[in-house]
Amino acid sequence: MSLSKNQTKLINSLRQKKYRQETGLFIAEGIKVVNELLTSNLELEKIFVTETGVVEVPDTSKIVEISEAELKKVSTFKTPNKVLGIFRIPKTVLIEESGLIVALDTINDPGNLGTIIRLCDWFGIEQLVCSKDTVDCYNQKVIQSTMGSITRVKILYTDLESFIQNSELPSFTADMDGDNVYKTDLPKEGILVMGNEANGISDEINKVIQQKLTIPRFGKTQETESLNVATATAILLSEFKRG
Repeated sequence: MSLSKNQTKLINSLRQKKYRQETGLFIAEGIKVVNELLTSNLELEKIFVTETGVVEVPDTSKIVEISEAELKKVSTFKTPNKVLGIFRIPKTVLIEESGLIVALDTINDPGNLGTIIRLCDWFGIEQLVCSKDTVDCYNQKVIQSTMGSITRVKILYTDLESFIQNSELPSFTADMDGDNVYKTDLPKEGILVMGNEANGISDEINKVIQQKLTIPRFGKTQETESLNVATATAILLSEFKRG
C-alpha cells in the first residue's frame, strides 16, 4: 500500500489551522509522540508507518504502510521517524473553577505553548485556558513539543478577560514591578496568567488581574530585561506548588 494523492493533500493541509478546524483533525509525528497519543482517549483516524511493529494499533485497518521516501514528502522533520498519525481533535471541554489554573494571553510561539503544556502536566495543572489569539494547541510544532502531555491537560480557548472577571478565583500574573514571589504567600487555588512573548499581558487583561508577582533578578548588573515566558511559568508554578 502507498500514500494516495488525497492522503498527501490532507496531511499537507493539516499544517494550517483553517483546515484543522474544518476537518477536526490534526497530525503528529515520531514513534514516542504517536505512541503517547495512541494510549490516550484521542481517536485515531489513520496512521502511516514505514515498518510494522513500531506502534501498537488495535484497529489494523487504520494502518497504512508507506515507504521512507513517501513519509519524507509529507513530514516536517528533516529526518522522519517512521510514523505519522492523524488524530481527531477532541470536543471542547468545560473548565472547572478549582485548583490552580494557568491562563495564556496571546502566546504566539508554538514551542512556548508546547513547553507550557508540558509544565502543566509536570506540576499537576490539569486546566489551561488560552485567549482566542493564542497559537493553536493542535499546531504540529505544539504537538511535538508537548511530548504527549497534551493528552493530560484540559485546554480551552475563550475570551480571557471575561473568564478572569467572572471567576471567583484570585488572579495573578508576572510583572517586573510585582511582589517578590519568594516572599509571597501563595494560595493553592487561583489563575496564573502569562502574557505575550514580546508585550506581556494586554492592557485589558492587566486591568482585571488582582495581584502581580515578580521573579527577582540576582545578577550583579541587573541588566537582563526579562525571562522567556515558559521559563517564567516554570519558576512561578514551582513556587505555587512549594507553598
